[in-house]
Amino acid sequence: MHPNDRSRLTFMMRYAARHPERIVPHARRLARDAVLRLRHRDHVSYYRAVMRSDAARGDERAVGSHTRESWLKMGQMQFDYLVSHGLEPGMRMLEIGCGNLRAGRPFIEHLDAGGYYGIDISPDILLAAQRTLAEAGLQHKLPHLTLVQDLKLEFLPTGYFDVVHAHSVFSHSPIEVIDECLAHVGRVMKPDSSFDRTEGAEHHVLREDFYYRTETLVALAGRHGLTGQFMKDWEDLSHPQSRLRVTRLDGLRYIAIAESDGRTVSWRRPTGVQGCRRSKGWQRTRRRR
Repeated sequence: MHPNDRSRLTFMMRYAARHPERIVPHARRLARDAVLRLRHRDHVSYYRAVMRSDAARGDERAVGSHTRESWLKMGQMQFDYLVSHGLEPGMRMLEIGCGNLRAGRPFIEHLDAGGYYGIDISPDILLAAQRTLAEAGLQHKLPHLTLVQDLKLEFLPTGYFDVVHAHSVFSHSPIEVIDECLAHVGRVMKPDSSFDRTEGAEHHVLREDFYYRTETLVALAGRHGLTGQFMKDWEDLSHPQSRLRVTRLDGLRYIAIAESDGRTVSWRRPTGVQGCRRSKGWQRTRRRR
């Protein structure tokens, strides 16, 4: 068991001693979790209720940003990263877990009209996304914002998207939801396109925050005919989550394999990016295969 396993009592006691001001907020979160888990047995309805509760305290807080400034900064970070990896205006992009368009706002502005598709399981956060769209004056870009119940993506066309982006989605999903997503996302991707997502000992905290090893997600992708790649350059941006690129193998023209620090890293012409939550204390463990 890794000492930075946040579900362990010893970790929580050490954390509380260092941050006593966070004890009361965490106690409130525990109480909320107990109530919601009694009322909602499946993960989608449970997490919808979590988002409804968070959104009631503010749109930015519902997506993990405590201030407007941090909300803008995180959205810009995701946008700059994907553009640096080849996101072009004429491409079509699907964002899974689009939230209130923290990153979607600059994506929509960058892409041609109709090129952005955002889906989310929370009706409350999609209402917030509509407000963001109107405030930014981006109605003419005709983005598609859709409420979903699962990640089977059955309503979307085959081979349609150049980039599928899901920032901080797997970090809030049990493994069966991730498996469902990887089982179906390849169908909607163009050949040679990328599914990009932004991971220790694997555990969860309150069924809201999930922590996975890179190799677990790469192996899961492989079961569905996809290849996974740990994105080392994202680590240089000092974000508390790691990023993994999942690529559809069809039409892949070139791959170079480089060995570094015990890891195998695959490099190809990039078209997108993604991520999963991790603790900085697990950085070396997760990178090593």
